[in-house]
Amino acid sequence: MFMKPSWISYNWSGSCLPALLVSLAITGSPSLSLGETDQSSTSSKASSALGKLGTIEFPASGSTEAQPHFLRGVAALHSFWYEEAIEAFRRSTAIDPNFVMGYWGEAMAHNHPVWTEENIEAAQAAIQNIPDKASVTGRESLYLQAVQTLFGEGNKLARDRAYAAQMESLAGEYPEDLEATCFYALSLLGLASHFNKEPDLQEKYRVQAGALTLGVYGVNSKHPCAAHYTIHAFDDPIHAILALPQARRYAQIAPEAHHAQHMPAHIFLQLGMWAEAAASSKAGWESSRSWVKDKDLPLSLQDYHSLYWLQYAYLQQGRYNAAAALILDKQQDMGQSSSNDQSPTRGYNRQVNRHYDQMVAAFIVETERWGQARQAWQVQDIRFGDESPAKAAYVREFAESMGQIRNQATDHHRYPGSASPAPESSTTSGESITSQIWNVQLAALKHLINGELSQVTERLDQATVLEESLPPPSGPPDLIKPTHELYGEVLLFIDRPKEAQQQFERALLRHPNRARSLLGLARAAAQFGHIQATRQAYSNFLNTWNQADPDLPELQEAKQFLQNTASQ
Repeated sequence: MFMKPSWISYNWSGSCLPALLVSLAITGSPSLSLGETDQSSTSSKASSALGKLGTIEFPASGSTEAQPHFLRGVAALHSFWYEEAIEAFRRSTAIDPNFVMGYWGEAMAHNHPVWTEENIEAAQAAIQNIPDKASVTGRESLYLQAVQTLFGEGNKLARDRAYAAQMESLAGEYPEDLEATCFYALSLLGLASHFNKEPDLQEKYRVQAGALTLGVYGVNSKHPCAAHYTIHAFDDPIHAILALPQARRYAQIAPEAHHAQHMPAHIFLQLGMWAEAAASSKAGWESSRSWVKDKDLPLSLQDYHSLYWLQYAYLQQGRYNAAAALILDKQQDMGQSSSNDQSPTRGYNRQVNRHYDQMVAAFIVETERWGQARQAWQVQDIRFGDESPAKAAYVREFAESMGQIRNQATDHHRYPGSASPAPESSTTSGESITSQIWNVQLAALKHLINGELSQVTERLDQATVLEESLPPPSGPPDLIKPTHELYGEVLLFIDRPKEAQQQFERALLRHPNRARSLLGLARAAAQFGHIQATRQAYSNFLNTWNQADPDLPELQEAKQFLQNTASQ
């Protein structure tokens, strides 16, 4: 059971000394505290330092002047705003060199569990700055022991497991400490990131984390962890609906953090809510640009993750011109960037060309403008494929095959000999499942060009099994072209609409409201001759494309069918 904090003091090595409990609130909201704080100078300073990052309560030993900066650091940490967190924690320890939890926080800011990143050297340096004679409470000593384990000896998985066990113990011993619960939940999300090849185990850790943060949300609905980690915990098409309330609130809880502006898009995308996904990603992107500009930071720190997600949402809405404009924005940044912007920033992969290959690949595949895959997409000395060579190679070969298929005569049984023999679907040691799926998809298309239809379905069956062995998709598909959707389109091409319908329905379970799958479902029903089912499917497609570019042939196809069958 979660309870509101009620600490008044902590025992320090046998003595009882007062500890400051500071409650911080979003600007404009009532302050949460142990009493009236409107006229409290401490609360005023704390609120000013925190800014608009949510509401937290985290008492720590040390100077009252340092406390607000420490709390801002923790709040920023919960929104994965690691740069701001480090700055805030360093301010706290600059004010009070004996403020031990400030060093803890700085070390924690070098662990990015959901992003599978860590800077162990920087974290250990922060831990080593803790004064030997600093006094800590029993609770604080447990936090310090846990962070030392997190950045101690052993491989990453072993350290993460040991750290999670210690955080579970800490949260159990101090159930009123919402921060302990939050960081325990985050440790579970970190564990989940290790198990991409074991979806059931990954789901177990994520759902456990979500149960914990939903409990925090029930106590403090303005806590950034309560919203943010709940979104991460349920970031898949099956569980996403559980985090919809948090997705709708998180940007309001921590409006200053650009990641908080973007994160709701994770749930909106999982639910096929494209307008909301676009708005969230646009807010995250623009907020990050303002932050970088205001602080004169490297361009590489802009949130290109949000930019890519915004482009993907536009593509699903049929807003191809807007999606193309975002690639131009990206290219402009790449053209203006210095050499420092094209190298790791602060120890992490923050190059300006980050996500460029994904953006180009998604644009080509979603718009089906196959000829554009032959372009270099070059800016200065950066080309499509420099970041992800395998992805670019797949897209180019996929586009070549799809272009050839679309240009074939209607009678696809006249294909034999029109393509090189399809390669055998073999895998190599260490090859990722995604790469295996790409190879099998490409082999299937070669078989289709050659008219080897039994081989086509055999390969696509193989690819769908591989795809479903992966964890539920989070965000735009890593595959670029989901296999079930491709399978449905191939089955339509060879006049097997019933089976195609089943594949499109399966595709929509994994990627709700994906435009190409909705369109495929309508075309399958049309081949069946089911007028009402086709009308419903085209109507659903048009609802998704209600802001689409007006000249797109798919849009005209759907409108024409509905017009022609209006009286039926």
